[in-house]
Amino acid sequence: MGKETGFLEISRRVHGCQPAKERIYHYGEFMIPLTAEQVSDQGARCMDCGIPYCHYGCPVDNLIPDWNDLVYRGDWATAIQVLHSTNNFPEFTGRVCPAPCEAACTLNLEETPVSIKAIECSIVDRAWQAGLIRPQVARRRTGKRVAIVGSGPAGLACAQQLARVGHNVEVFEKADAIGGLLRYGIPDFKLDKRHIDRRVAQMRTEGVQFHTQTHVGVDLPIARLREGFDAVVLAGGSEQPRDLPVPGRELTGVHYAMDFLTANSKRVQGVYVPDEAFISARDKHVVVIGGGDTGSDCVGTSNRHGARSIKQVEILNKPPERENKELTWPHWPHRLATSTSHEEGCERRWNFLTKAFIGDEAGHVRAIRYAQVEWHQESDGSWQMSEVPGSEAEMPADLVLLAMGFVHPVREGMLAELEGDGLTFDGRGNVAGTTEGEAAYRTSIDGLFAAGDMRRGQSLVVWAIREGRQCARAVDLWLQGRSDLPR
Repeated sequence: MGKETGFLEISRRVHGCQPAKERIYHYGEFMIPLTAEQVSDQGARCMDCGIPYCHYGCPVDNLIPDWNDLVYRGDWATAIQVLHSTNNFPEFTGRVCPAPCEAACTLNLEETPVSIKAIECSIVDRAWQAGLIRPQVARRRTGKRVAIVGSGPAGLACAQQLARVGHNVEVFEKADAIGGLLRYGIPDFKLDKRHIDRRVAQMRTEGVQFHTQTHVGVDLPIARLREGFDAVVLAGGSEQPRDLPVPGRELTGVHYAMDFLTANSKRVQGVYVPDEAFISARDKHVVVIGGGDTGSDCVGTSNRHGARSIKQVEILNKPPERENKELTWPHWPHRLATSTSHEEGCERRWNFLTKAFIGDEAGHVRAIRYAQVEWHQESDGSWQMSEVPGSEAEMPADLVLLAMGFVHPVREGMLAELEGDGLTFDGRGNVAGTTEGEAAYRTSIDGLFAAGDMRRGQSLVVWAIREGRQCARAVDLWLQGRSDLPR
């Protein structure tokens, strides 16, 4: 463990940030990392609990107390080995993961959890700087070919694991660059894309082949992959956005959040985006509908555009400032989350029901008609919504961004073709498949596997990495009859 009395003597500390009034003028990462000494101190706070609930909170089962202790003792080389044993891309999770491990930390009972996310990020960043991260090329080749559709965190994790045990792996990505949601969906100020490029270079050396601008099911029939490869993994995203079918939805200026974010990220990264495809928030009254991370990213991007005003609205009740630990810990709490984007400037509203979008004579949105709602819990435990009488009003809006999540993978093209061949889906529209037993990550079609958001639905990057790793083991076991990859 760390220092026996570390949690009593050392206060919790996380990385700093560039001031909001400065960072809104650029798209670079604004995190100010802790020094090696500060990270060591934070590692000293870990008690290595008899039951380390941080393991329970972490989807990839990170060996958190182990690398906390190693950092405390200054053994950074072993720390990155232990960290990589469960997580292929800790520089991704160290930046964009909401840290369920910290919510589960025993010290979180006192609101002072170990700074696990900051320690994780420090370990991998220092390892790259010190040259401790190198390609792991397989000593022998199996001769088996695996195709992976989608290059997000699930596809990349699956590809790297399979390449390292000797399979010939090819990744197919419909966009012009590798990374999936990481590349264009997450703003650069949260995740600098050099982190992706560095991993892709490592994976190329390990033998992974990448194909960009190859839309399987459109440019390349999925049947070709099934014929030419021993196994195929579906690792695409859950990209069908949740719509808001109210009057005025067709007005100019009402967009899906991902269209707004993707166009902006491409320009930031130097990719040409024609003016008609770029959505600008400059000098506009922006309303973001949806209270999650995607909505928060829209807020941060709108601030950098120079929006006149930004409001983020949510139909649900405002979460409590603090959760009841006795009822929630070590589970992920339902509590008010304030992101760095919110800190840069945003008015937030709850219990907000959008009734219609109102346009001007040119057909452009100019306002939202809304009403306040109340939520009531019924005797059976369900919640019912009712409109507050007399609460209807209008809110100025020149740009409306729909950030209400995603319902399931797009069911056209590849999935439509596979459905005709017998592919089955679950009740939510995701590709059906279990995570346990002999059939883990297999679909209803022999030799076809599914992992990540395409199988489980919209989720976190850390869950995608977990599923990609576990799917790799399932594929390896199916191809070889045994597998040394971790479960």
